[in-house]
Amino acid sequence: MEVKRPRTTARGVAALALAGLFGLLLSVLGGSQSAYAATGLHVSGRNIVEGNGQTFIMRGVSHEHVWFTNQTGSFANIKAKGANTVRVVLGSGQLYGPSNDVGNVVSLCKQNRLICVLEVHDTTGYGEQAGTISLDQAADFWIKHKSELVGQENYIVINIGNEPIGNTNAAQWTDATANAVRKLRSNGFQHLLMVDAPNWGQDWQNVMRDTAQTVEDADTMHNTVFSIHMYSVYNTASSITSYFDAFKNKGLPLVVGEFGWRFDSSQVDDQTVMSEAVARGLGYLGWSWAGNSDSRLDMTNNFDPNQLTTWGQRIFNGPNGIKATAKEATVYSGGTTTGGTTTGGTGGKTCAATLHVDNQWSTGFTATVTVTAGPAALTGWTVGWTWPGSQQVGNAWNATVAQSGTAVTARNMSYNGSLAPSAATAFGFQGTADGTFTTPTLTCTAG
Repeated sequence: MEVKRPRTTARGVAALALAGLFGLLLSVLGGSQSAYAATGLHVSGRNIVEGNGQTFIMRGVSHEHVWFTNQTGSFANIKAKGANTVRVVLGSGQLYGPSNDVGNVVSLCKQNRLICVLEVHDTTGYGEQAGTISLDQAADFWIKHKSELVGQENYIVINIGNEPIGNTNAAQWTDATANAVRKLRSNGFQHLLMVDAPNWGQDWQNVMRDTAQTVEDADTMHNTVFSIHMYSVYNTASSITSYFDAFKNKGLPLVVGEFGWRFDSSQVDDQTVMSEAVARGLGYLGWSWAGNSDSRLDMTNNFDPNQLTTWGQRIFNGPNGIKATAKEATVYSGGTTTGGTTTGGTGGKTCAATLHVDNQWSTGFTATVTVTAGPAALTGWTVGWTWPGSQQVGNAWNATVAQSGTAVTARNMSYNGSLAPSAATAFGFQGTADGTFTTPTLTCTAG
């Protein structure tokens, strides 16, 4: 489906672009929690840092999950392109959705070693677009899904509401945002919060720029990052750098929560957005992986990771793009990875499989296996390995996994067996181990 933003502002400023389960498993295992779980992702000065204090800079894209819930393979494909973050579009049910699969979305992010920025889209253009919800109602959405979010502070960011105020009375943004932050904190949320600007995210009246400190002061945890969406308002280098400088001078954290590419001189200067973000250590999240039916906004053709559009090439493969500058969150990269490849498929089809230990404790572990197709498309896959130690597979997701003795076989589900050439998918499982985890050698058989 195609979703369009409302057009020019009252001052003729274009607001271009698209309106822009295992989550609690570890928390019930007591000692299995990561050592970082006490604080999770949080603000330190102007930076976002992980629970261990390591700086984390977002490099990723938005995925229109609420309208394309069957495209779960996009999480693995986005990761395979080099991203460390995915911004996931959800809906409250007022305009979009409802998204009743929040826990599964969190699980998909974790399985693919992505930091997950969750946003509710129904706030878009509030006060100007009919049928939208307020930030207060958006806070209610997060409270409704609290059980799927608490305990995941290492892995997720709550983007309270997408572009929550239009161009009508943009000044209401300050109180509305501060009150939504207070509401979430009073309901026990300790997550890193992200707040979008008014004026359809572009803040051309500088309301967020000038009153961000009020929102910061409203957060009892001082754990809020501000998000600017850069489209046609930011069509010169100076407009971009001056906005970045304003937040730098205020000492407040900022990310580019959405931006597109410069397909003509009236549109966003995407190259300056990326180069300045890299130079300043700011995160950026491009809009969007697919789903706009518009090659100026879609990074792929019909969700195919092997068919990048001009925009996709620029953001993933450009000199300041995702592949060149993204670093995986350390909450994922602390484990070991092992794998192997086999050519045992039919018709010259091949695949590779790697196993990553995500978390480990004295009696167990969780792991993610990533399956990647070779140069030919697959219609199915089977991953096998033999444990060199005493490990046993327990709960598994996104694959049918069976163990006999020390031999393990994992087969694709109906929804993730078909892979385009070089595309990837992932499955995960919880296991038990007596003592030190011993890594196996994997084989992947393509179908």
